[in-house]
Amino acid sequence: MRKTKEEAEETRRAILKSALDTFYEKGYSKTTFDEIAKRINLTKGAVYWYFRNKPDLVAALINEYMAYVRTCIDKEGTSAETFDDIVKSFLNYADYILSSPTIYKVAFFLTCQMEWSEAIITKVAPQVASNKDYWCERLKESLTTLQKNDEISANIDVGMLVSVIMNMWAGTLDAYLSKRCRTDLKTMVKESFNLIYNGLKKGED
Repeated sequence: MRKTKEEAEETRRAILKSALDTFYEKGYSKTTFDEIAKRINLTKGAVYWYFRNKPDLVAALINEYMAYVRTCIDKEGTSAETFDDIVKSFLNYADYILSSPTIYKVAFFLTCQMEWSEAIITKVAPQVASNKDYWCERLKESLTTLQKNDEISANIDVGMLVSVIMNMWAGTLDAYLSKRCRTDLKTMVKESFNLIYNGLKKGED
């Protein structure tokens, strides 16, 4: 019997949850479609019907993760008009990770258990580009406004600053999740942004 659209989406989400739980417990390379299917009483063929391979599963998890956080932030309805607003948005991001077991699992898997290779990145990157670009463009827009308002130096390359901040966030999250740093995540984020901001103030070129 053909599934309804709602039933098909429910099955897809069940597969993603099973995949996340298995990835979280075993890591990427040791996870198989057989194991993902068995957790939710499906056949391996049923999983392949929705996802062609493991990179497709990883891409779907990233997009679900980013879409959830994006929805939460958009609900706040506030734009980042000051550097403190930008910091607050990343602190809220940290809160979502710390307060949601599912979001934490995704972040932990992608940061600490995912064996990224050039081949996997090549397959995953195009599928998550739009979500990744959304966060970078949002940050770029906020920083450009700050620069126009003379809150940060005019000679700062905003595009480069976006890369610095996003990589700082990724490194901070990685250090926290892998327990290489004993400082709590939100304190690490605050202090990292303070160090960046001290070098951005107008007149301190």
